[in-house]
Amino acid sequence: MLVDGRWHVRVSTTALSRADLRTGAGPGGDRTAYPAGMDSPETARYAGPLAGVRIVELAGIGPGPFAGMVLADLGADVIGVDRPGGAGPFDLAVLRRGRRSICVDLKSPEGREIVLDLVASADALIEPYRPGVMERLGLGPDVCHERNPRLVYARMTGWGQDGPQARYAGHDLTYTATSGLLSGVVRDSGDGTPPRPVLPGPYLGDVAGGALLMVAGLLAALLEAGRTGSGQVIDAAICDGASYLTTFTHALIAGGMWSGAPGHNVLDTGAPFYEVYECADGRHLAIAALEPAFYDELLTRLEGELRDVPGSGFPLAADDPRHTAHRLDQSRWPEAKVLWEKLFRSRTRDDWASLLEQSDACVAPVLDLAEARSHPHLGARTAYRDVGGQWLPRPAPRFGTDPAPARPPVTPGTDTDEVLTSLGRTLEQVAALRAGRVVS
Repeated sequence: MLVDGRWHVRVSTTALSRADLRTGAGPGGDRTAYPAGMDSPETARYAGPLAGVRIVELAGIGPGPFAGMVLADLGADVIGVDRPGGAGPFDLAVLRRGRRSICVDLKSPEGREIVLDLVASADALIEPYRPGVMERLGLGPDVCHERNPRLVYARMTGWGQDGPQARYAGHDLTYTATSGLLSGVVRDSGDGTPPRPVLPGPYLGDVAGGALLMVAGLLAALLEAGRTGSGQVIDAAICDGASYLTTFTHALIAGGMWSGAPGHNVLDTGAPFYEVYECADGRHLAIAALEPAFYDELLTRLEGELRDVPGSGFPLAADDPRHTAHRLDQSRWPEAKVLWEKLFRSRTRDDWASLLEQSDACVAPVLDLAEARSHPHLGARTAYRDVGGQWLPRPAPRFGTDPAPARPPVTPGTDTDEVLTSLGRTLEQVAALRAGRVVS
């Protein structure tokens, strides 16, 4: 825990955790962790900036596990409280990396007490249930704060803790749709029909609006708890987060750079110079020559190619005095797109990339996940690394000292005995809890 500017971790254990071994602590009492996540001088391994922070994460799907993964990648000791019987049908094992795992029946009195014992020595709790579920389990914020007043209690939901939709189910798509975010992710068909929203996967709602904003809030609340000695409840709703992400669009509208007609603006496929084009091999090229200087660079590199493509005379040569005004003339964007489409279909994606990528033209090939791992730039930055035999993206952002790789995902319940003995349960008590199916 963060107390008076220093991390303290409460332990009463016979089976020490990785963080315990790192600091050389023994059973019982508080102990001071090495500052800034540094390991002991004997090991000299950097565990991450959150080393010494303990997070209890109740099992969920989507944004909750992603948030727990981010915190574990940053060095936190994340204890996943999984359901008896292991992972559910929507479990994504990769997101469970870096955790210790204990399976607990939260509906049993003994299971409830185990979670409260975990909470007593934790800095934060992440819970993914609908409003009222934790209270019915006897694990609501008031109960947990009685056990640990410094606890940051993070509630990850889609609709939030109140409001007319709060008690109903939803998913990333419904939250981004309701927030207005999805209406800005569109592609104009070009045939006069209204632009149709494009499903962006779970990245905008579950990940950006949910998991990452919750992590930001949780870390801010941890700092405040360290200053004041009091934890608080975080109401992390994906619909709120998705709405927050639209602030950028509101800024564009206020600045006169967004007309309000989806699919006809500079940044939503309206502009020919900020678009994705199909190439001769059916693969795609991303053009993002947004600023005049970058657009000039693109035209300079394409000058020879454009001479061979009949069309409307757009885009203009880089030195044409009408260049800037003509480039932003929205009435000519449709005909310009026709020209660009014909041009980029004349060569393969990789041919265009070799001509344009390493320049200020702001051009990149659209790569699939396997190709991205082999891209020279990502390879030079070691953007992927092996985690339990699977190549996965390296955590971001980077720190001055690279944290040790996170523990590969484990089977739910792998650490049940270790965690229970660290809470003071005897081997006989652990066996009885297993026999009673309280834990597994």
